[in-house]
Amino acid sequence: MAQVQRMSRLMIKTLRDDPADAETLNHKLLVRAGYVRRTAAGIWSWLPLGKKVLENITHVVREEMDAIGAQEVLLPALLPKESYDVTGRYDEYGDLLFRLKDRKGADYLLGPTHEEIFTQIVKDQCSSYKDLPVILYQIQTKYRDEARPRAGVLRGREFQMKDSYSFDTTDEGLAESYALHRAAYIKIFERLGLDHRIVSAVSGAMGGSASEEFLAPAPAGEDTFVDCPACDYAANTEAVSFVAAEVDGSAHGPVEDLDTPDTPTIETLAAHLGVPASATLKNLLVKVDGEIVAVGVPGDREVDLGKLGEHLAPAVVELVTAEDFEGRDDLVRGYVGPQGLEKVRYIADPRVAAGTAWITGANKLNTHAKNVVAGRDFEVDEYLDVVVVEEGDPCPKCGTGLKLDRAIEIGHIFQLGRKFADAFQLDVLGQQGKPVRVTMGSYGIGVSRAVAALAEQTADDKGLCWPKEIAPADVHVVAAGKALQTELALDVSEQLNAAGVRVLVDDRAGVSPGVKFTDAELIGVPQILVAGRRSAEGVVELKDRRTGEREELTVAEAVARLTA
Repeated sequence: MAQVQRMSRLMIKTLRDDPADAETLNHKLLVRAGYVRRTAAGIWSWLPLGKKVLENITHVVREEMDAIGAQEVLLPALLPKESYDVTGRYDEYGDLLFRLKDRKGADYLLGPTHEEIFTQIVKDQCSSYKDLPVILYQIQTKYRDEARPRAGVLRGREFQMKDSYSFDTTDEGLAESYALHRAAYIKIFERLGLDHRIVSAVSGAMGGSASEEFLAPAPAGEDTFVDCPACDYAANTEAVSFVAAEVDGSAHGPVEDLDTPDTPTIETLAAHLGVPASATLKNLLVKVDGEIVAVGVPGDREVDLGKLGEHLAPAVVELVTAEDFEGRDDLVRGYVGPQGLEKVRYIADPRVAAGTAWITGANKLNTHAKNVVAGRDFEVDEYLDVVVVEEGDPCPKCGTGLKLDRAIEIGHIFQLGRKFADAFQLDVLGQQGKPVRVTMGSYGIGVSRAVAALAEQTADDKGLCWPKEIAPADVHVVAAGKALQTELALDVSEQLNAAGVRVLVDDRAGVSPGVKFTDAELIGVPQILVAGRRSAEGVVELKDRRTGEREELTVAEAVARLTA
C-alpha cells in the first residue's frame, strides 16, 4: 500500500510568480507548482510530483500497448554510429544529433529514435515467417539537439517517448498492425483526458505509404493543422493537397515583355502595373542538395519551406544567397521567370496549372512578361503542394473553406514499409521456403510532451487541473492550520489511504491557510478536502477542483464519497 504523501516531508517548493523565461502556460505552472525544475536549456529535472504524473501517463501507455500484444523492451540510449551509417541518418539528422566519441575514438550518438536498432534486433532474433508478426516497444529517454529549446518540457533536448515498431511479412499485415496502434492511441489519449485530433500527415524522411498525427489543440502548439467544418477532413498543413481545375489557355495572347524598372518584388511589381498580386507568378530559388531549383507559386501566396522540405526529404533544402547568382547569367535576381529556364529544375504548386496565364519575370533586368502560360510557354518538371495554407482554402474533400488551428503533436504513426528492412536486408524464410523482405511500422507517443499538453489544455486561472487518472493524487487534504485540524486531516488521510485512495495532505506547520488553499489549486489534484473551521464537529469541506463546487460533509460521508 502506498503511503500518504505529507507535504511537511515532500520535496516541493511552490512559487507565486512565473519564471522570467517562461512563455507558455505549461512552463509557468509546472515550475510554479513544483513539478519540474530547469537544469539547462531544454533539460529538465522531474521532481516528486512531476515524476508521479509522468509515471501515471507511462502506466496508461504501457497498459494499452500490452493490450494489443506489444512486447516491451529497453534499448540503450548510447548507440554506435555504424547502425545509422547504414541508413544514412547519421548525416541526415545534421545538427539535431548528439554525437560523441569514447576514449578509443569510436563514434557514438545519443538516440533520437531507434528504427535502426530495432531492425537489427529483429534480424538477429527472427528467421522465419512463424516468428512474425511482432510488435516491440520501449518507453525511454530520447535526445535531440534542438537549436531553440522552448516551452518548458514541450520542446526539450532530452525527453521521454514511447516508440514502438511492427514487423510483418505482408503489406496487409502492416495495415493490421497500423490499425491496432491507431485504435490503441485513441484509447490512450481518451484515458489521459486529452482533447485530440487525428490528422493526415506527410512521411517525409521517414518514408512509407501512410502517416497520421495525433494533435492536442492548444495555443502553445508548434504545429498548425486544418479542420473542415463541413466534413471529417483534418490534416497537418504540410499534408494539405490542392486539386487544380482544368484551365483552357487557348484564349491568351502571345508573351509580351513589359518595362518594369525597379520592381524586383511582387509588391513593387503589382503596384507598378496596378494588378493584384494573384495575377503574378512568384519564382523562389532554393538549393536542393546544392543544386539550384526554382519553385513557382501565385504571387499572393508564400512558399512553405517546411512543406517543401518534407516533399523533397531526405534532400537538404536551403535558400539561395547572393553568391549563388555569380556566374549565372540565366538567373537575373528579382526578374526570374520559368520560360527559358533550361538549366534549372522547375517545381510548381498545383495552382500554377496548365493553361493558367501569369505576369512573371522575363529573365532580363527591369523587365517582366505577361501572358506567360503554363504548359505553353514553360513546362513544370514536378507539381508539389508547397504554399502556406491559409484560412478559407478549399477543403480537398468537399470544397468548404478550411479552418486553421494550433496544436501540440502528441503522437505519430507511420507505415514505414521496407525502407529500413532494405537497408539492413531484413528477410525471413517465407511459407514457400524463399526469403521474404519484412515490412515495418513506426509509432511514437511523446510521454513528457503529453504532460505539457495536459497542462495546456486543462489548466485555469488558478493553476493546474489534472484528470483523475493522471494526477499525482486523487485527493488533496488541507489542514487549515490548528492542531485539531491537522489531527483530523491526517486521520481522514489515513482512512482514505487504507481504502486505496491516493492522498496528498498539506500538514505543513507555520504555513497560513491562504497559502495552503492557493497551493492546492495550483497543484491541481482533482478533489480538495479541507479540515477547517468545523473540524471539532467532524465536518470537512469537499471541493471539486475543476468545477469549484463545494460541499460540507461529515468525515464518514467524505470517505464514502471519495471511495465510491
